[in-house]
Amino acid sequence: MQTPPTNALQPPEPGHSLWHDTWLRLRKNKLALLGALSLLLVAAVCLLVPAVSPYGYETQNLDATFSPPSAAHWLGTDELGRDLLTRIATGGRLSIAIGLVATAVALLIGVSYGAVAGFFGGKLDAAMMRLVDILYSLPFTIFVILLVAIFGRDIYLLFVAIGAVEWLTMARIVRGQINSLKRSEYVDAARTLGFGKTRIIVRHILPNILGPVIVYTTLTIPAVMLLEAFLSFLGLGVQPPMSSWGLLIKNGADSMEEYPWLLVFPCLFFSITLFSLNFLGDGLRDALDVRASKD
Repeated sequence: MQTPPTNALQPPEPGHSLWHDTWLRLRKNKLALLGALSLLLVAAVCLLVPAVSPYGYETQNLDATFSPPSAAHWLGTDELGRDLLTRIATGGRLSIAIGLVATAVALLIGVSYGAVAGFFGGKLDAAMMRLVDILYSLPFTIFVILLVAIFGRDIYLLFVAIGAVEWLTMARIVRGQINSLKRSEYVDAARTLGFGKTRIIVRHILPNILGPVIVYTTLTIPAVMLLEAFLSFLGLGVQPPMSSWGLLIKNGADSMEEYPWLLVFPCLFFSITLFSLNFLGDGLRDALDVRASKD
């Protein structure tokens, strides 16, 4: 009697989803995990400190102006005697909110625009991408100045201004991905089954470009936060008495020689957040790389 092959007696290995394999690769990346942990800590500080602090972010104490870090004020006070830790935490809420909301706007516009251009192709694609090229050529600062001059300074205007610029790169990325996917066999099968173009885009193509979109999203948030800091530094962004990390850095730079803590601590929080987002984005890019699963 012939003995069956050895491999026939072994049970098949259980299958793993893309997200399971992604998590296995991501948790091996120590920098990405450190970035995620740092983001959680910064978010916890921004959420909890204003709630438990005995000082409001607008509370002034003119008898304690420019106080260095102490037991009463852990990170010192500013030129109006306001607690710097409370203002950094409150400003962090606004900076992170701007990063998330403006990135969401860019994601919505960019994915929709790039999906339509990439899927339909032809003259429509050429016309839509020429418009993207034209918008790319416009100086961002001048665009924001025009918006401020026409509509006035408004925090919601800042969301629109940044989101209206950051979607351009997202549209190009999505268009390139869809151009390579729309000729795939499963897309041809969906057409053969009579599915409409909208259903093919939404149900079959967009889920397969989710990896690059997620990676670029994590890298867009720090870029948006940098833009907000740049605009606030120029006086075009967040306006007092509100605070953001960009505005705090601007105020700290004005008196950095005599009162360095006004610049050092906002820059420290801002830098940790940006580095963490970039580490996490790089880790996700490597983890979502399908070719890595073959190694």
